[in-house]
Amino acid sequence: MGKDLERDLGLFAVIAISMGAMIGSGIFILPGLAMAEAGPAVILAFVIAAVLVVPAALSIAELGTAMPEAGGDYVFIERGMGPAVGTIAGLGTWLMLMFKGALALVGGMFYLEFVVNLPSLTATAVVIATVLILVNLFGVKQTGGLQLIMVIVMLIILSVFVAGSIIRVEGGNYDPFFTEGTGGVLSATALVLVSYAGVTKVAAVAEEIENPGRNLPLGLLGSLVATTFLYALLVFVLVGVIDGPALAASGAPMAEAADELFGYLFLVAIVIAAILALVSTANAGILTASRYPLALSRDDLFLDQFEYIHPRFATPVVAILATGGIMIAVIVALPVEDIAKTAGAFQILVYILVCAALIAFRERDLEWYDPEFFTPGYPWVQLFGIVSGVFIITQMDWLPIVGAVGITIFGFVWYQWYAKQRVEREGVAVGLARRETGKQFVRETEEEIEGVDQYEVLIPLRQDVSRQQEDAILRLAAPLVRRRGGRIRIVRFDEVPDQVPLDTAAESLTEADAAFERRTDDLVRDLEVPVEVGEIVSHDTRHAVVNFAERIDADLILARREATSRLGTLFGRDTDWIMEHAPCDVVFVQHERPTEIDEIAIVTDRSPFNDPLKVELANTIATDFDARLRFVFAVSEDAPDELFETVEDYHAELDALCTAPVESTIIRTDDEIGDLTRQLESADLIMVSTVTHRRLPDLLVEQRSDRIAAAIDQPVLLVHSKKTRRGSFLRPILERVLFN
Repeated sequence: MGKDLERDLGLFAVIAISMGAMIGSGIFILPGLAMAEAGPAVILAFVIAAVLVVPAALSIAELGTAMPEAGGDYVFIERGMGPAVGTIAGLGTWLMLMFKGALALVGGMFYLEFVVNLPSLTATAVVIATVLILVNLFGVKQTGGLQLIMVIVMLIILSVFVAGSIIRVEGGNYDPFFTEGTGGVLSATALVLVSYAGVTKVAAVAEEIENPGRNLPLGLLGSLVATTFLYALLVFVLVGVIDGPALAASGAPMAEAADELFGYLFLVAIVIAAILALVSTANAGILTASRYPLALSRDDLFLDQFEYIHPRFATPVVAILATGGIMIAVIVALPVEDIAKTAGAFQILVYILVCAALIAFRERDLEWYDPEFFTPGYPWVQLFGIVSGVFIITQMDWLPIVGAVGITIFGFVWYQWYAKQRVEREGVAVGLARRETGKQFVRETEEEIEGVDQYEVLIPLRQDVSRQQEDAILRLAAPLVRRRGGRIRIVRFDEVPDQVPLDTAAESLTEADAAFERRTDDLVRDLEVPVEVGEIVSHDTRHAVVNFAERIDADLILARREATSRLGTLFGRDTDWIMEHAPCDVVFVQHERPTEIDEIAIVTDRSPFNDPLKVELANTIATDFDARLRFVFAVSEDAPDELFETVEDYHAELDALCTAPVESTIIRTDDEIGDLTRQLESADLIMVSTVTHRRLPDLLVEQRSDRIAAAIDQPVLLVHSKKTRRGSFLRPILERVLFN
């Protein structure tokens, strides 16, 4: 049984990841260093650098839609140019991301020093790097959503900065404009190129992008245009409000300007934005960079030790430790300007190889090469990228040139000495059969049922589900399919840390995977319904569940739910997110266990959507088990007789929908939960309505469904119809006051 890879990064997440990787050193650190190289013409350096990135960005977008695999540019180059060049690309990207992370940490300390007295900038950067290494070792999650929030916060702060400072721009600061000549602009361009490394970062997670044919090129180009405009605008303001020599000597130009123009409070806001951006960049650098030696090792191009995944934390510990160690060494050994220039040189080298790889794929005219996005202007765009990249490298100082040439020589020698005898493949430039990496999802246990009226039930299971729990859920789902026609899809969703590429996790079949397959085979053998079994690997289970339900056009998600504390509601529950976003009805099972069913109790609440769904599901299960139904409703002791009669009529209407025997129980009580619990004791299965939790109201007043489920031991189905409207902030409180 193979594992499918879940794509859960949408367009805004792609833009956020890309901009989050670019809005960092580019604006918080490099304007001062670049000003020293180019003078006021530093604005042109940022624009020219963005133009030079376009060929590589377009090439990555096309290759990413043709081969959306983990590894990004390394995969494209290795498949296109062969493993020798791929080794150089993988090592070059690894180093570029490490240098960029080191640059972010060192630069961040300049900002922190504005508000905190630091004993040593280098020592503080090393301490923070060590913390980030530990974070990645333990597999702490990052998500596109979190990155999006951070990017929005930074954009708000930077927008306020521009709006408040642009009116104070001094035109005289731009005269003369070309103080350092064309050579200075080109040197500054080479320096600030590292600002646009977000393109490479997105390529590394290409396999996780939803609808890559649309979202990858739009995300790359949209983020590049937006970031370029932001850079040009901010640099224009910085040059206009800070004296030239002061800007050129500043390691924290944004803080310098904020302190001078707005005072201490806004200075603190800028420092917070800078620290958020730079620490996030450094953390993302460790996360993304560590994937490259892992990918090289898996392709037999690097030491086998880098492929090791920790059994408990599920993270590539050797790759992370090596990445973090080299990053710390760079922080200690090199000044910030040399770090930036060397990172830029490695980046340009990779961009040159990406453009060459695209030409190789196009010119081979491979039958399987069918990207959803084609680069406009081929091959002139790629040729421009190659020529301009070589030219810019020649404009750099000796250290980055030595670095770029050195990694090229080292990569080639390493391949000849270590990897050549371990691999047999060649790049498409010399003829390469397509490397199949995906594993087919879904092993069918029975013939698929044809037709459009199939009732699709999705049972998502986590890795820690027991056989008993799985059996109980499956036996509840079987009647729904048996009587309507359709199938059950049992899918185990394996969530792995962001530090591990999805295809790495998918190719790792553990004993637990085999045990899951054997156990499920045993369970479905006597159900007499079509069942499909599979596994999906993702970085975010709740997104993966909803995405898969949409993909198969599911009618019902039937999932287990653990009892959670009210405090857990404050921080948000995955079950609530699934209810909000699922394209179908959702039922959660609590206290699940296999049992004979003689009576099903339905706690009615006069919900126009949830009650009919509960009755429909309960009647189907009851008919299959030859069980009886009982409708239960609680009214207050002082409720008028008219309400009592209205509920009786309502139960009669629901009774008319059922084929199973039905009883009606209406109780008067001032202890709703206590008396309902006693009434439900005789039932073998209880059904109650549930709605999405509103964090503050449900923290103050617990949902009735949660209180009922917590008060009984029998299996409970918490039913949520997709038709249930989303309420306002006050709706849950008003409902409880009016109806309880």
